Amino acid sequence: MIRGFAVLLLCQLAGESVTHGLGLPVPGPVLGLALLVAGLAVWHRMRPFADKTLRDSAVDQVADGLLTGLGLLFVPAGVGVVQYIGLIGEFGVALGLSLVVSTVATLIATVGTFLLVKRLGGTR
Repeated sequence: MIRGFAVLLLCQLAGESVTHGLGLPVPGPVLGLALLVAGLAVWHRMRPFADKTLRDSAVDQVADGLLTGLGLLFVPAGVGVVQYIGLIGEFGVALGLSLVVSTVATLIATVGTFLLVKRLGGTR
C-alpha cells in the first residue's frame, strides 16, 4: 500500500515540478495524473498485463481508499450553501441561469474544439 501511495505522490510531484518549471497553466495534479496514465500505457505496451492485474495493484488499492473519503471534501461546500441560503434565495434565478448558460457554452466549445481537431487530423 505504501508503494502505491508513493507512486501516486511521485506522479503528482512530477506534475507539479513540470508545471512550475515550465510555467504551464495546468494544475500539477492534473499533469501528474496524465503522467500516471501515460506511464501505465507505456508499461502495458512493454509488458502487457490483464485488467485484473491492474485492479489488484497497490495503486488501485490506494486509489480506492482515497476515493472512499472523497465525500468528506464536499461537507464544507454543503455548509457554505446552508450558511448563504439567504443569498441563494435572493439570487437563485440568476445563479441557476448562469450555470445553465455556462454549461451550454462549455458543451458548444468542447464540440467545436473536437470538430476542429478532427478536421485538422484528417479523420472523418
